[in-house]
This record gives sequence, C-alpha cells and structure tokens, in this order.
Amino acid sequence: MPPRWLSLRPVVPARWEDVAPDWMTKAISSRYPDAVVGGVAIITRDDGTNRRARFALSYSRGSGPQTVFVKAHAPAHRWVHLRNGNLFGESRLFASGVELPLEHPRVYLAVPDYLRLDFLLVMEDLDTRGADCRDATRPLTVDQVASGLRGLASLHRHYWNKTDPRLSWVKNWSPSQGWQVGLRKRTPLGLERGANVLPSPLRDATGDSIIDHWVRFVKSLAHRPQTLLHGDAHIGNTYVLPDGITGFLDWQVVRRGHWSQDMGYFLVGALSEEDRRAHEHRLVDIYRDALQLPAESMPSATEVWTRYRMGHAYGLAIWLSTLGTHGWQRHEVSRTLVARYAAAFVEHDTPGALEEAGF
Repeated sequence: MPPRWLSLRPVVPARWEDVAPDWMTKAISSRYPDAVVGGVAIITRDDGTNRRARFALSYSRGSGPQTVFVKAHAPAHRWVHLRNGNLFGESRLFASGVELPLEHPRVYLAVPDYLRLDFLLVMEDLDTRGADCRDATRPLTVDQVASGLRGLASLHRHYWNKTDPRLSWVKNWSPSQGWQVGLRKRTPLGLERGANVLPSPLRDATGDSIIDHWVRFVKSLAHRPQTLLHGDAHIGNTYVLPDGITGFLDWQVVRRGHWSQDMGYFLVGALSEEDRRAHEHRLVDIYRDALQLPAESMPSATEVWTRYRMGHAYGLAIWLSTLGTHGWQRHEVSRTLVARYAAAFVEHDTPGALEEAGF
C-alpha cells in the first residue's frame, strides 16, 4: 500500500490558507485514523527561516488534537539549507520511524518533498502540554540543563557506535566547503557587531581564525565513538515542560558524529555565564554518568572535560556568523550567545584543548 501522504499532492501547501479539512484529516491520520476534520482555522503564523503556522481543528466525526503546528521551508533560505545538507534532515528523520529516546514533539506527518526542494511537518502544538519554548534571552536553570543533558545522553547511548539502516542517509559531520563559505563570509561582520561582548583575547581575532578553529573541531567529530546527534542543540531549539523536563525540537541539522558536539553546544548556550561557571563541572559529570555505558565504552572524565573545552569553537563560530546575517535570528539573541561561547572559549583555552587532543 502506498504511503498515505501520496494522496496529499502537492505535498506542501503553497499558502497556509490552502489547508482544507480533508487535507488535515489525512495529515493526522497516522495517530487519529478515525477522526474526520470538519474545520480548520489559522491561529498564528510565523514565516521566517521556515514557514510555520498553528491551526485550530474541529471534527465532524471522532476526535483528535484541538490544535496542530505545521512547518515547511521558506524559499528565501532554501539554497543555504540545501548547500549545508540540512534541507530534508528533520522530515526524513521523523518519516523514518526510528526511536528518539528523549523528549521531543510528537509528529503526525513528515514528508520530504524532493521534487520541490521542500518539506512538511505536521506535529503536536506544544502549547497544549504547557511547554515553555526558550531562547538565549531567558536561560535555562541548572536543573533544566541537567534534564536536557540526560536526554541527550540517552539519545547518544541508544545509537552509540550503531548504524540503523533506516538512518543510512544521515550525514556525518564534516567541515564541508558549503558550511565554510557561509561562515567565512558572515563572521567578519559578526565580529564587528559583537565586539562589545567579546573578551579582550578575541577582539583582534579575524573571521578566518575563528572558522579555522571551527574546522579543527568539526574534523574531530569524525572520530569514534559515533552516534546520532541532534546537531543544533542550542537553547532556541529547546522547551521546558511543567514537570521540569527539557525537550528538543527543530532537528533539521541531524547528524552522525561525536557526542561532544551536542553536549557542549547545549550546555554553554543554555546557561547564564554565572551559572555555567559555577556548575559546569557538575553538569559535565551528569552527562557522563547518564551515558550508562559499559566500562570499556565509557569515556574517561578527563576525555569528557577536554572534549567539552574543545567544543566552544563550534558555538562561537556559528553565532558570530549568525550575528553577521540579516533576519536569521534577532541580534539580541545572537549577541547573547556570542558572549556565552566567547567567554567559555577564552576561559577554557579552546585552541589549547584542540592541541592537547591532537587536533
């Protein structure tokens, strides 16, 4: 039997106003096969890096979610995501049906639309579970970061040096030319815009020197152990539930690679600098303990700490580059994250950590 979504052609609505009750009935049918949607109404929309909308649903038969969240790609950013290998990542991941053993949104329909260079996700509206979606202007608490680290450790343990054939398409992390072109183009302007939040050792840095450290770190992600990574686990892709559990959304940059990319990127960006300085050693240990690996597979405490120190090269480059763009993120958000990753980069001597580890 062909997949249900084949009857939804064209897969991605050209306008959110084009979403009709019969379309939505088919879209949620994987979870609610007996429900018939009688009416749809747009509640909110946000057409930025991606096209997003929340819909209210009513039913002529059966029952289902009262609201859903729908996401597709924005044409203005399509080629950048295609060049970097991120365009279809999230939709392919959820269409594959693999287990993701950490808190994440429930997805009713996921379709990569290769012909039109687009994708479609119909998923739960996290507001219905009281989720608090966060960004850098509202850092997580130490306990909330600990929850997120335990979730990431669970994901990493599940796929630790394992290859699921349903995920054979997932790219390995590498410092591709596509990534480097964009980063090297935008980082100089990011350095100008963020000069007032950079610690003094970085105020004379060049864009190329920042990206050269990023390249060294990303090359290190090809070393074992290899696992499945969220790939973009910054605070803007997190939410907190009323019970304190931290979840992860927006899986477009899903990758295979070394666990350290997720762990360090999340921890530093999610905390205020004061909380990070006071609690980072304990939080790194919480992540390591939560891996619950056999003794022969468990990374040593020294290795985990060194890898954590190395990882700030990633966050610093990504957010300086983002600060050098127009419209990808609010400058307030980007500048705050630049400050956090830059402080950790200097305090932990990230270039020295890369040297110590042989990168």
